[in-house]
Amino acid sequence: MRKALILAVTLLVLGGGALFYAVRAARVAPAQEAAFDLARPGQIVVRDHASGFVRGSRTRCERFATAAGTGVCLVTEVAKTYALVVDRSMKQTRRLHIAGIPSRARVSPTGRMISWTVFVTGDSYNKGGFSTWTGILDNRTGYAITNMEEIPLTKDGRRYHSADVNYWGVTFAGDDNRFYATVSTRGKTYLVEGDYGRWQARVLRENAECPSLSPDGRRLVFKKLMPGGRWRLHGLDLASMKETPLAEPAHVDDQAAWLDDRTVMYAKGPDVWAVPADGTGAPRLLVANASSPTAVR
Repeated sequence: MRKALILAVTLLVLGGGALFYAVRAARVAPAQEAAFDLARPGQIVVRDHASGFVRGSRTRCERFATAAGTGVCLVTEVAKTYALVVDRSMKQTRRLHIAGIPSRARVSPTGRMISWTVFVTGDSYNKGGFSTWTGILDNRTGYAITNMEEIPLTKDGRRYHSADVNYWGVTFAGDDNRFYATVSTRGKTYLVEGDYGRWQARVLRENAECPSLSPDGRRLVFKKLMPGGRWRLHGLDLASMKETPLAEPAHVDDQAAWLDDRTVMYAKGPDVWAVPADGTGAPRLLVANASSPTAVR
């Protein structure tokens, strides 16, 4: 009887371990995520820097973004990369196979439009064999563009053509139509404004990467390449096109996000920092050991 009891307990422990492994491999533990709500206003959703999990959940991502109860999680599994669309409870609703190494992700303020950027290798026009692919998904219709580099581009008032055009770092306006992004071509980077419905884009200015549109739609923050090869965050008023360096003097290689209409947040080292968007103040630590911050409104 005692041996049978020991055997039963052993099998239960081993079975529990196997169950834990299966849940971990699936990246989602529903029981632990039941109370997690992406749509709860006032929270800052982040990816844990050490574990890769979206904090509060059991979903592991390499890049994450959310808005209006919809999230996008970029993951790599067995040498394949996916964009996983999740609902407010972190339940997967779509799964798209995308090529490359996860880099950027964004969700429009309404939760309808989703974008991602991945690094890829092997494009014949690129001497270094390295480029980016940026995709856009209409989560309402399910229509997806896996690589937007063929979008008609206007530069200096004329249609621009070049084999080396690359896009990355999309950010959406609240109308689910206007967007901003970075385009790279012939050794330079540009800020572009796009119209999703008309499927066209135009260059606004040079030397601007990874834009992020403010909640009120009036300003952008982006990283600008400075002498010495470092990036510094700058703000741009879209009405006046006045550019302002932010009070973060350090090198920041991230697509910033907006904490509110006055403050931006960004990954610097292993932590998330915040700084006023008008060039005043000083940077402050916002969330330790985290990345991919999103403020839920």
